[in-house]
Amino acid sequence: MKRISVDIGGTFTDCFFAWDDIYVESKSLTTHHNLALGFNAALDNACARAGLDRGDVLREVDSVRYATTLGTNALIEGKGPRVGAIVTHGFEDTIHISRSKGYGAGLDEQKQGDMADAERPEPIVPRSLVRSVRERVDSVGEVLVPLDREDIRAQVRELVDNGAEAIVVALTNATENPDHEQQVLEVILDEYPAHELGAIPVLLSSQVSGRKGEYVRAQSTIIDAFLHETMFHALNQLSSNLRDSGYAKPMMVIHNSGGMAQPNSTDALQTIHSGPIAGVGGAQHLSESTGMGAVVSMDMGGTSFDIGMVPEGGVQHYDFQPTIGRWLVSVPMIHLNTLGAGGGSVASFDRIHKTVKIGPESAGSDPGPACYDRGGMLPTVTDADLLLGYLDPENYANGFIRLNPKRSVFVVEEELCDELDLDPVDAAKVIKRTVDEQMAIGIEMELRSRGGVVEDYTMVAYGGNGPLHACGIPEHAGISRILFPPFASVFSALGAGNLKPLHIHERSAYVVLYEPISRSLFDEYARFNAYVEELERRGREDLERQGYDGSLVRHRLEMDMRYGNQLATTAVSFDINRINRVGDVLEVIRKFSDIYGQRYGEGTQAPEAGVRVQTIRVASFIDGEVVHFDDLSAGGERVAPDPVDHRSISFVNEEHPVDTPVFDASALRDSYVIHGPAVITTESTTYLIEPGWRIEPTAQGAVWLLKETTGAASGPQAAGAAETPGKGA
Repeated sequence: MKRISVDIGGTFTDCFFAWDDIYVESKSLTTHHNLALGFNAALDNACARAGLDRGDVLREVDSVRYATTLGTNALIEGKGPRVGAIVTHGFEDTIHISRSKGYGAGLDEQKQGDMADAERPEPIVPRSLVRSVRERVDSVGEVLVPLDREDIRAQVRELVDNGAEAIVVALTNATENPDHEQQVLEVILDEYPAHELGAIPVLLSSQVSGRKGEYVRAQSTIIDAFLHETMFHALNQLSSNLRDSGYAKPMMVIHNSGGMAQPNSTDALQTIHSGPIAGVGGAQHLSESTGMGAVVSMDMGGTSFDIGMVPEGGVQHYDFQPTIGRWLVSVPMIHLNTLGAGGGSVASFDRIHKTVKIGPESAGSDPGPACYDRGGMLPTVTDADLLLGYLDPENYANGFIRLNPKRSVFVVEEELCDELDLDPVDAAKVIKRTVDEQMAIGIEMELRSRGGVVEDYTMVAYGGNGPLHACGIPEHAGISRILFPPFASVFSALGAGNLKPLHIHERSAYVVLYEPISRSLFDEYARFNAYVEELERRGREDLERQGYDGSLVRHRLEMDMRYGNQLATTAVSFDINRINRVGDVLEVIRKFSDIYGQRYGEGTQAPEAGVRVQTIRVASFIDGEVVHFDDLSAGGERVAPDPVDHRSISFVNEEHPVDTPVFDASALRDSYVIHGPAVITTESTTYLIEPGWRIEPTAQGAVWLLKETTGAASGPQAAGAAETPGKGA
């Protein structure tokens, strides 16, 4: 396997380089003005470590895979073209009414309840750029009112005359019959041919989403259109850079569905949150291959803190109507909870609550935290970590970035010390405690909202700042064991390297598997199987268009199911792809019952209300080589290594600074145990072991962080004092 996978984040560009049995991790600062420059710097560094020529690598490598937050950033910053929309006559205000919930979408529960101060986000499509055409298709796809092509032509010209730079077509019930949307597209291409300068992008809602729901389907297509130009130019820039460097194959783009595809089979909407979701994919593979069981992943980078869940069995949680920014959309996306709590998150004083607030604003990579000495004028989490002594100013990011502690002292004093009546170090403790509490609360809420119990999950912490803050989170969340996976600082990039070529197609379908009034089971097998076959065909064609052998395509059937008229639906994955007899129907109902009981508690199932299917979904994919993880058992006799230095460090729960041993990367051997307090500085991250904790490395580079048992001694004699995790821990 020869593979390059890259995660382009808001602060750092992470690179994981696999060359047969050689695995290399590398980082560089993200160059937002030209993403290719940051990629080149990270790849050059990786090739130098592997002793390989960059040109030879790009000519021989199997694939280059990108995950990027560029689309997320463009949406937040509001950078995009003027988008116009064509809708069915009578539905002109659907987008702006936004189901009467637009004021609260994307906000936390406290802000959603503040009706007096409610404020809707600025719409991407202004009301002046919405036009309607006279047409109507009913709920089963029958045409009630045919289209008038001259009416279409007039509405399109009005949009263009009013400045529309992209057009979205979202007609009622187009998921059941897309013919009218196709006719609108034909008229637009006839009026503004694609080969002429007047051509503009046109996106059809029926091609973006297969689920019913006029508002979410239209909003999904609008966001796709808004990001289309930005993503096109950025990915073209990256692709051109690869071609100029000798890479002749199509590059791959990571999707938020947990798969990947070539740019010609990628919607801009599918790139949202693709980097963090690649990390969740890596955690899933780690869980499946090592028998760890249920996992909650924690990715703390420079800009955000991302939480993902992988229940036992490896099936991820999906959001099928997620909120992106301030808008509800309809796209199958792996569930992710993102907090503004990264290393670059800005710490400010909240004058209402008289406390420190962390994020969501971030210093990013330019100018970055104040200690980067590049013009940053606000205190960040990284500045606090530096003031507390956790970071080595001369050896941060392998010496690539020299930190300036004086700048951190200055900005903390300017922004926080007077307000808190504390000195800079104590103010930094408040920042550290606050960000750790914020992350712990996020994890607890995530687990409880989805029926999880903290004790049943292994926490997998990664990202550049994951090992630095991991000890502080369990103090608030009641966690006793955390795993830092191999290549923890670039684990999302590693996860991107393990993802499969995958496409998900879905459609709304009203299927009653069990009708309680008549006590009858579903028997329209041909109708159900026809739905599945159509979705499989579309997935297979997507992969064949990219050059894959259709005979290698595999399909996985999933359905959104519920009891009776419950609002909550549960996504269930099945081992069968067809229903041909009563036994198959009963097996589907049984599987749904098992999943429902696991999530909401055994005994909560309600088959007496009926069993219904809301959506049928098919994931089409091709298996490939992956990076294999070794057994994560951490047992046997261990000794404590000798420190390379000592440093005065201020811990949140200690009144005075502690003279703390400092280790380098050589301490991360599977024959060692290190008891806190201690610091381990590597070229890509820093491990902070607070008092009452210890770490035990494993053979492949994973590291267990374990809570000491009550009364356990610290130091070499305490090796094995707390239970050591083994396979399946």
